Amino acid sequence: MQLQLKAATATKTMIGIITYGAGNIFSLTAALNRLGIPYGMITNEADFEKYDRYIIPGVGHAGAAMHKLEQTGLVPKIKALNKPTLGICVGMQLLTSYSEEGNSDLLNIIPVKTLKFASDTNYKVPHTGWNRVYPEKENKLFENIPAGSHFYFVHSYFIEYHPAYILSSTTYINKFSASIWLDNFYGVQFHPEKSGTYGETLLINFSKI
Repeated sequence: MQLQLKAATATKTMIGIITYGAGNIFSLTAALNRLGIPYGMITNEADFEKYDRYIIPGVGHAGAAMHKLEQTGLVPKIKALNKPTLGICVGMQLLTSYSEEGNSDLLNIIPVKTLKFASDTNYKVPHTGWNRVYPEKENKLFENIPAGSHFYFVHSYFIEYHPAYILSSTTYINKFSASIWLDNFYGVQFHPEKSGTYGETLLINFSKI
């Protein structure tokens, strides 16, 4: 695997990170630096033309993140993107139509909902730590990642399981979407930048889609 990672880092793809004040992106940029994947920051509409693909990061409250994103004026441009775009954690939730967190309407790029975990005394919320992820469809985003590989999660809300849009699944309290996919839009609920070798593999795969 280490040889595969080193070979893949030779790809010179420019990733634009959409910055809108919704969380610390240090771990993401540190991972891209380790992998030798060039990136830059998108703060206005003209910046999109500089890049081949895009990442929407995010942590915290989906409704608050959506409000911050709307304030940038970038929402129409994001919804019209036709290049590979990856939402991470809250960035994934923003791709959905609605979140129970703050009763918030989101980008509605992928027509599924973000829901709150049900109360269960056997489980702690937020869901924090490593969990196994299982592919539901074949896709280059998960190339060279075995079924059942562990990824790192931190979240209190989950994206409903929908067979049309789910890319991979996991289970915590209930089965839900660990990743989703529609056309050029991808989302992962886990943090690939904090998920070791397979998280790095996923970022490399995204840089090559």
